[in-house]
Amino acid sequence: MGERKDVAFEADGGVTLRGWLFLPDGPGPHPAITMAHGYAAVRDHGLEPFARAFAEDGFVVLLHDHRTFGASDGEPRQDVAPWQQITDWRRAISYLESRPEVDADRIGLWGTSYAGGHAVVLGATDRRLRAVVSQVPTISGFEQGLRRIAPDAVAGIEESFAEDERAQFRGEAPHTQTIVSSDPAVPASYRSQEAIDFYLQPKPDGVWENQVTVRSTRAARMYEPGTWITRVSPTPLLMVVALNDTVTVTDLALTAYERALEPKRLRMIPGGHFDPYTARFDQASAAALAWFREHLT
Repeated sequence: MGERKDVAFEADGGVTLRGWLFLPDGPGPHPAITMAHGYAAVRDHGLEPFARAFAEDGFVVLLHDHRTFGASDGEPRQDVAPWQQITDWRRAISYLESRPEVDADRIGLWGTSYAGGHAVVLGATDRRLRAVVSQVPTISGFEQGLRRIAPDAVAGIEESFAEDERAQFRGEAPHTQTIVSSDPAVPASYRSQEAIDFYLQPKPDGVWENQVTVRSTRAARMYEPGTWITRVSPTPLLMVVALNDTVTVTDLALTAYERALEPKRLRMIPGGHFDPYTARFDQASAAALAWFREHLT
């Protein structure tokens, strides 16, 4: 493979977004892929192997951290705002178009988990994209909440939203909670061992914090990217779905796929939500690579 460069570009509000640009060997311009991570994660959470696999096959790859996370700027830190992330991702596409190594007419997008939902929205609303891969995507924040949150816990969550809103009205910083914890006494986004192992995997010091704003959970429960699934066409859409996904929930993804219009392809892989990054990486990356080869080269 060629090289990995640190790059930066400006998004709305003068916020600087930072990422890695992977350049393939050989003269360009090359087709390109833009990538980003899911909920409250950073590029160091297992995405570099995907980027390197794509670059080794001849694609320029831009992998950026969302604003308020990782190397990117933005305040308050650790705040997941889905529509802001989508707006920023359009700027990432524009940045790729500006690079001399890139064929601006052959750009694809790869998103996973929460950003798999972003991939659906962007595929439906940005016709610069020539192919989209949506891996274990968020489809419906509301439906996911019904599956993952016990009914007797909902009132407490809603009260935490209200208290956070009142605090911000008083001029306080947004409240935060832990992303992963096995302690039932600690408010957390995820408690499963697979989520704990994934988020707490070894990373360079200082690139990630195990906390997220409480209002990020409210935003997630309001986010419905599956609404856009019928509008992705005529942009080619690949969905990579895990058979036993209890995070973004397998049946929601399959139902959304059935609603999508051609051209589309479904790749189902064994395992749970986090297996595409680890035990099933070869299958997940090969499916995406085949899709990008078919539609970008």
